[in-house]
Amino acid sequence: MAILSYLTTTHFDFGALRILPKELERLGMHRPLIATDRGVRAAGLLDAVLAVIPGAQDIPVFDDTPGNPTEAAALAAFELYQANGCDGVIGLGGGSSMDLGKAVALLAGSGGSLERYDPLTGGARRIERVAPVIAIPTTSGTGSEVSVGFVIVMKDGRKLTFASPKMIPSVAICDPELTLGLPPALTAATGMDAVTHCIEAILSPVVNPPAEGIGYDGLRRAWRHIERAVHDGGDREARWNMMMASTEGAMAFVKGLGPVHSMSHAAGRLPGLRLHHGTLNAVILPTILRFNAGTAPDKYERMAEAMGLPAGADLAEAVLARNASIGLPGGLRAMGVTEEMIPDLVPHAVADLSSRTTPKTVDAEVYRDLFHAAL
Repeated sequence: MAILSYLTTTHFDFGALRILPKELERLGMHRPLIATDRGVRAAGLLDAVLAVIPGAQDIPVFDDTPGNPTEAAALAAFELYQANGCDGVIGLGGGSSMDLGKAVALLAGSGGSLERYDPLTGGARRIERVAPVIAIPTTSGTGSEVSVGFVIVMKDGRKLTFASPKMIPSVAICDPELTLGLPPALTAATGMDAVTHCIEAILSPVVNPPAEGIGYDGLRRAWRHIERAVHDGGDREARWNMMMASTEGAMAFVKGLGPVHSMSHAAGRLPGLRLHHGTLNAVILPTILRFNAGTAPDKYERMAEAMGLPAGADLAEAVLARNASIGLPGGLRAMGVTEEMIPDLVPHAVADLSSRTTPKTVDAEVYRDLFHAAL
């Protein structure tokens, strides 16, 4: 049985940020916590948000979100939330800041520890309520502004995906203006994150035709505009389409994801490397496209069409070429991952939530081989 849920109100276009005061009023958020990072502050984007909020000088800001958000950072942000009597969260930034903001909202609404809500142990059923969240993305990749989940690196080293319809932000404000200054490398990495979301959602065996259709549209937009966005950050049409593709990718992955994300989450938790999630997805994607080839030839044909490729095109080779054209690494080895790390990575990939919606069966032995192939 398909369950179709698209519950988020999304304001989308250049200038959408101006709607923020009205949404704060509508949601009854009088003292929100802004969850963001130092890069967003340094880029002037925090100031742009504060400039549209009356009385913004009194709003508490947590700007210490790590590149891969951690349980420790979420608890520190929640402490600031409580100390200031906050009544909601504004998640401002890339997926890391929005995910951290969701974690704070969960703790504020339902209490307890984050581990209590681990979906692998039925934690989603324990979520009673979540504080209101306004999500404002400043990158085009994660789609966390409309997604049902968030990802956190726990104190014990696991990278967990928390998921529940209750975690969908109360409202998303998608203003491509906020991405015009995004550096080329980050544009490339986050853009390929959106591409991967669309592809893995399409290939998921879960039946949800509307979500799958959104995935094809997102893939079409991202694939045809990512090079323009990387090479000309001021290209407004490209930026608009990349942000739309990012949002669509998350709408599509209500179907679930797959091995790319299981492997990416496993590698992204490595404390010494601090690997970027979108870059990991881009680098691992060709290996998984080869692995899944033959499982759904009609889907591969439709993806090739969406990407503007001829029928029967090698999608893995196309992704490798696109990664190279926008300056991304050619394999995990170039990112610092070695053969010696693989035994540690495999069990985390097996346990990851994304392993539940893979087109082909994956186990420890398969993941070991896939990690070696992705090097």
